[in-house]
Amino acid sequence: MSSGFVHLHTHSSYSPMWGIPTLEALCQAARTQGQDRLALTDTNGLYGAIRFLEVAKHEGLKPILGAELVHKAHRAVLLAKTPAGYANLCRLLSARHEESTFDFIAAVARYRAGLIILSDDLSALRTWRKDSPKDVYVELTPGSDIQEAITFSRRNGLSPVATTRAACLHPTDFEAHRLLRAIADNTTLSRLRPERCCAPSHWLMPPTVIERYLPHVSEALTNSRRIADDCFTDWSFKETIFPLFRQLSAEAAFESLRTKTYEGAQRRYGTLSETVRHRIEAELSVIREKRYADYFLVVDEIVREAPRTCGRGSAAASIVSYCLGITHVDPIRHNLLFERFLNPGRHDPPDIDIDFPWDERPKILEWVFARYGAKQAAMVANQNTLAPRAAMREIAKVYGLPAAEIGKALDLLHRRADFVNVTEGSTLQTWASEVCCALQLRPPWPDILFRAGQLQGHFRHLSLHPGGVVLVPDEIRRYVPVETSASGWPVIQWEKDQAEDAGLVKIDLLGNRSLAVIRDALVAVHHNTGRLIDYELWDPISDPVTQELIRRGDTMGCFYVESPATRLLLKKLWTTMPQARRAHADVFEYLVVVSSIIRPAANVYADDFIRRSHGHPYRSWHPLLDEVLAETHGIMVYQEDVMKVAVALGGFSVHDGDQLRKILSKKHKERQLRDYQRQFYEGAAARDVHRSTTDKIWAMIMSFSGYSFCKPHSASYAQVSFKSAYLRAHYPAEFLAAVISNQGGYYSAFAYLSEGRRMGLTIFPPDINASDWAYRGSDRAVRVGLMQLKALREEFAQRIVVERQDHGAYRSLQDFLDRLKPEIAQATLLIKAGCFDSIAGELTRPALIWRLFAAQSGKPIGYLPIAPEYSAQQKLGQELEMFGFPLSGHPLELFADRVAGLSHLPARDLAQHVGKHVTLLGWMVTEKIVSTKQGEPMEFVTFEDQTSLYDATFFPGTYRRYCHLLASDQAYLVTGVVEEHFATVTVTVTRLRPLSAPGAEDTIVLEEDAGEPYTERHDTLSPDPLRHLHLDL
Repeated sequence: MSSGFVHLHTHSSYSPMWGIPTLEALCQAARTQGQDRLALTDTNGLYGAIRFLEVAKHEGLKPILGAELVHKAHRAVLLAKTPAGYANLCRLLSARHEESTFDFIAAVARYRAGLIILSDDLSALRTWRKDSPKDVYVELTPGSDIQEAITFSRRNGLSPVATTRAACLHPTDFEAHRLLRAIADNTTLSRLRPERCCAPSHWLMPPTVIERYLPHVSEALTNSRRIADDCFTDWSFKETIFPLFRQLSAEAAFESLRTKTYEGAQRRYGTLSETVRHRIEAELSVIREKRYADYFLVVDEIVREAPRTCGRGSAAASIVSYCLGITHVDPIRHNLLFERFLNPGRHDPPDIDIDFPWDERPKILEWVFARYGAKQAAMVANQNTLAPRAAMREIAKVYGLPAAEIGKALDLLHRRADFVNVTEGSTLQTWASEVCCALQLRPPWPDILFRAGQLQGHFRHLSLHPGGVVLVPDEIRRYVPVETSASGWPVIQWEKDQAEDAGLVKIDLLGNRSLAVIRDALVAVHHNTGRLIDYELWDPISDPVTQELIRRGDTMGCFYVESPATRLLLKKLWTTMPQARRAHADVFEYLVVVSSIIRPAANVYADDFIRRSHGHPYRSWHPLLDEVLAETHGIMVYQEDVMKVAVALGGFSVHDGDQLRKILSKKHKERQLRDYQRQFYEGAAARDVHRSTTDKIWAMIMSFSGYSFCKPHSASYAQVSFKSAYLRAHYPAEFLAAVISNQGGYYSAFAYLSEGRRMGLTIFPPDINASDWAYRGSDRAVRVGLMQLKALREEFAQRIVVERQDHGAYRSLQDFLDRLKPEIAQATLLIKAGCFDSIAGELTRPALIWRLFAAQSGKPIGYLPIAPEYSAQQKLGQELEMFGFPLSGHPLELFADRVAGLSHLPARDLAQHVGKHVTLLGWMVTEKIVSTKQGEPMEFVTFEDQTSLYDATFFPGTYRRYCHLLASDQAYLVTGVVEEHFATVTVTVTRLRPLSAPGAEDTIVLEEDAGEPYTERHDTLSPDPLRHLHLDL
């Protein structure tokens, strides 16, 4: 007779560095055993709870929510018997993570209402039994001290319940569990203590197996069924939980929103046209029906705390958002549809993303938490998992391999694994063996690769989402457990997808460096010229000088359009566009398209878009595409195009089309995506669309997987791009200084300074009387800031500036020493960097250093001679040490003697040599590794010489031969064929030779045989050989 046993204690890969099975594997295994219910009880959290509900439902299981609470020597499994019990479980787990004086027994007693407790912690059970024996059970698990627990159960009148404490699906998973535990403890397998692991018997035993362990306590198995039946399983998190605005009633909040909207409309439009009024009323009607007024008012209140923001995402389609100042793109002027943001049939909550200058965002967060309190507000989490490379490194350490061997092997794998021919359709274990055999990696490396594939994706710990904040009207800890992040902010246990699926409303408050660049440049412009530009009302998109700069692709430093790929796309689009079309083409509208189509998966469609933009005839895949995608010449560019095509060709409802768009951006989408693919193909067939056409259209839809933009979002970005480009065009010195000072751009400081020189700017070195901490730009010159000195402390640099401002310029080195009394090392840095050259008089830099040491030792300096000045070569070397690059000259000047006898072409003359083999000097500026359709790695590299930037392509064969030589801060002789495409010129590389500086160790000399790969050294980014680990095995 069946016991009806139900698994009430299981761990998934969401148990940090403990559980082995994924949610899918766990639920499938339970269903295979004939289970109809399953409890997920991950350690100290509900990290995967919302996903578990979805997966369990798909597998036909009734889900029970719970957790294993572990603290010091205490432990208990807590199952949600009721929704109120779930809220208490969230509160209890929050207390466990947030309270430094957390008392395990007292906390469970406090929050036990609505919970069922299973434990073999006898001291805790005694206390809870005194309070009430109701819903308290003694846990019996094979591998634990069952007899003691049975005796306790009978003596104290507490019912027993059987569990497996499954951390593994099968006994063979135990070794993988031990690996996780060793990684977590930062120890080797040989030193891992048994008590730090689960027992080998803690696997998902089927009922027939666990019955054999408990033949004399059959009630423990039947009790598991009784408990499972008592637990709530009809979970629904579909109700959206909106924040309240200042405790206003719904009607009062709406009227406040209406008033603010019309006030903003007067400021934006002046006299309101009927079109504007109609759009406002239409939007307000939907907002009122959906009861979203509080949400808009809360976001409006946050935005008012900062003078410069960029509201983006689909919210930029809203005229209400525009009038409130949440967004800055006029949705009427740019034909942005509100229905993409909100519509009566949409069930998802609105999603408004706000960018702030990166250095102002912390204060915005502080204001939010001060205004709403940590009781109602928390950050959204990132759930950090074991990535493939990290898994390999950590497992190798656990195996006790030396660091040097690990580094060499990983170096080899990163460079060469993708070039190994492996058996088609191979398993993960076969793939690992074949790769290691080909690369001559001896055991245990095959096992390391196999285990890395097995453990990748396992949850390690939480970190903060870049900007997601959740606000609720009452208490955040009744909806989701909360932890304290390393930076002190409260953070929920869910990442953005689970938070949204649980009905929590996320507001993204993100840091944007380009907004700080624009802010700082505007301040400099006002200081230097007296011109005050109002950021909110400033609209440069009609400025012809800015438009022409964008057409040329001269956008280095400009927000979101500075990457080599984007600049190249802009040049291709505009350089050969027929004059008649160019005269009427809207630069802003095309920039909106470019901002969206530049995503990696859509690159294959970019050339088609350019040809169609130029008026070239083309044959549409289907007439309906021309109808719904007329704005983008029949190419799907924006997220909403997915919805349009799904409705038009697949027969989707608007809701289903929007859900398809949404699912494409999610991490765990495979199952739902398969369902929508089937629906799309069936709908297309019903409309007599040919199967091959459907295949091509579905492939275009799939190009939106990962990240992609809606048109309102791209329009918001394009506006910031235009403002950046305007400043570059009209105030280049102020702009470039702001770009470098805010750091974090696409390129290095050196690359931006090189661009400044190409723009005709003068670059002045750091100076003790002229430099601030940040770079400064005015007229046609940029002064390097003290921040560029790598080892100079910011606190000391700020003291230098403040002292100079308060008491005047420094007259000499001695005056500087007397006033600041600096550390000798910091003063030496300044001297070597040339900061005292302007006040040194006849003294050389070596003479200044002698006098510095003499002053520090208290000796008179009158007798000191003036040492000879450093040579130009020495100064370049010191600049490289001080700044990270030569400042007084181009780094390629260091190699002048080496290339004196070699014929090479200046990069500015490439266009005159199309179709020819050329050799150029090259200093790497940036690189990007991609994969071909066949999965082979290749690389796009931007080089520069003293005359220009140029883009080079390493196709797979060439990349395979030279990838180990590519590195930043390296000079090369680049040989290749000059190619022309849409009047843009690139180099297809056929040979690469690294150059070595005089006095440096020789770099690798490239011949037909590059030598034993195991001993080669490289510092470049490499293709991901572990993409094989993502195979669905």
